[in-house]
Amino acid sequence: MKQQADYPQIADGAPPQPVIDVVDLSKAFGPKVVLSKVNLSVNEGESLAVMGGSGTGKTVLLRCIMGLLRPDSGHVSVDGKIIQDIDREELAEVRKKIGMCFQMAALFDSMSVEENVGFALKRHTKMTKGEVSDRVDECLGMVGLKGCQKLRPSELSGGMKRRVGFARAIALKPKILLFDEPTTGLDPVMTDVIGRVILDLKHNLGVTTITITHDLKSAFEIADRIALLFRGEVIACEDGPSFRENPNPVIQQFLRGDADGPFLIDPPPPKRSQNSTSQPLTGVSP
Repeated sequence: MKQQADYPQIADGAPPQPVIDVVDLSKAFGPKVVLSKVNLSVNEGESLAVMGGSGTGKTVLLRCIMGLLRPDSGHVSVDGKIIQDIDREELAEVRKKIGMCFQMAALFDSMSVEENVGFALKRHTKMTKGEVSDRVDECLGMVGLKGCQKLRPSELSGGMKRRVGFARAIALKPKILLFDEPTTGLDPVMTDVIGRVILDLKHNLGVTTITITHDLKSAFEIADRIALLFRGEVIACEDGPSFRENPNPVIQQFLRGDADGPFLIDPPPPKRSQNSTSQPLTGVSP
């Protein structure tokens, strides 16, 4: 599939330009510091995967980028606009440049697939009913779901729901796509399908992407760079091979998926062999 003419184009040989710039970003909820002086820059056409343990602020970071949360200090710049410095009208225009792919898809249950994908087109454009229908068909084709327009979310599998969410996110031809845990709850085969769809969208549309994920395999396949959030800070942001070879013990523990190491604050239970002889509980009758 060729790039769409009105999607962002990157000139051959042009130096990369940051589309998203996160500078010294901090955010706390009461005494709990979630993000602490986070610095990230994502260039035009680049794919960044942000990883980290549960509750480390990955989704909070996305919400700050979208302007849904206001940082306590620092700032986020999107396409040259500092998010917390612009008014509501300017923020609405910036958000039109961002396609958000929510965790678990977040489709409207009462609407058909066609109505879900066309929702933003009807609200934010002057397209005719026929033009909206054509654009919906085009978007569904990009994610491999042609012919599903009349189905309801309740009739879709988990992977299909995610792809409908992707189609909705690209409907307004955004410059940026944000994916929040796009493979959570999916089987390994469908996880691979979703990863391929994300790569197709990036390469065919020339968009800049940030993907929040716990899936190491997907992160290494779809991302130009991988960032790891640990206790509110970005402790690494580098290409896949460099990330894999980074000697930081936190990163190596994360890559191994091992409970033993500095990653956890509370110590895990002792490691036991699956084949070890179980001991009866003291004082419990058989």
